[in-house]
Amino acid sequence: MSGSGYEQPALPLYLTEVGRAFGDYGLYLAARPLLSRLPAGDGHPVLVLPGLMADDMSTVTLRRTLRRLGYRVHGWRLGRNIGPTAECVEGMAQRISDLSDRYGRPISLVGQSLGGIFARDLARKTPDSVRQVITLGSPFALQRDDQTRAHKVFERYSHLHVERRVLPLETESTPLPVPSTSIYSHQDGIVPWQACLDRLSPTAENVAVYASHLGMAHHPAVIYAVADRLAQREGTWRPFRSPLALRPCFPRADVPEPSWAAAAAA
Repeated sequence: MSGSGYEQPALPLYLTEVGRAFGDYGLYLAARPLLSRLPAGDGHPVLVLPGLMADDMSTVTLRRTLRRLGYRVHGWRLGRNIGPTAECVEGMAQRISDLSDRYGRPISLVGQSLGGIFARDLARKTPDSVRQVITLGSPFALQRDDQTRAHKVFERYSHLHVERRVLPLETESTPLPVPSTSIYSHQDGIVPWQACLDRLSPTAENVAVYASHLGMAHHPAVIYAVADRLAQREGTWRPFRSPLALRPCFPRADVPEPSWAAAAAA
């Protein structure tokens, strides 16, 4: 692939997104008896951010699962995510500040799609308040707006946005100041999976799964990976390695070409 050579996901993937998301939820229900085997949490706070045109209901399965594991899990409480409006930008900053003051310890951020892009921005702006960032199908390495199937919806609300981003994002030319995990799927029908690949570093990784875009927050493989990442002791981050029995659920992760980062720095 090249930095701008990839295009929107194939039309069949896009048209089957909703049906495959329901299928992913069926997988979650089938795997639910095994969720008790997920690693227990240490009680640290976790903030979960929804994707474009979604609200906290879209992440309720993931949040409930993480809460059962012992984390202090919170939704963003900002209604439907229509992009970087004043309410969104100010609300997320206030949410981070409030949770940081409340718990007195760094917060793990989990963001789906656009929520993951917001999570990465928050980590850059308030690194002392963020423990790690986990993104689910977040195209933070986009080169052009039209590379996603969601760009027209995003543009529909652009007149309400207080932050306008010029692609490629200059901020993405440098690694995040906190550990980061990007979970992505070749079966994503909304965003190109290539745009979800982070530059590898001692504290940055990419984890591949077989999931739809809309179903990532309740796909059992994604939930396992998120729980595994959150369960690491603070300050002892290590790259993800699935158990032998679950290897078929996690295809080999792709290695990103440096071209998008080079373009961002240009």
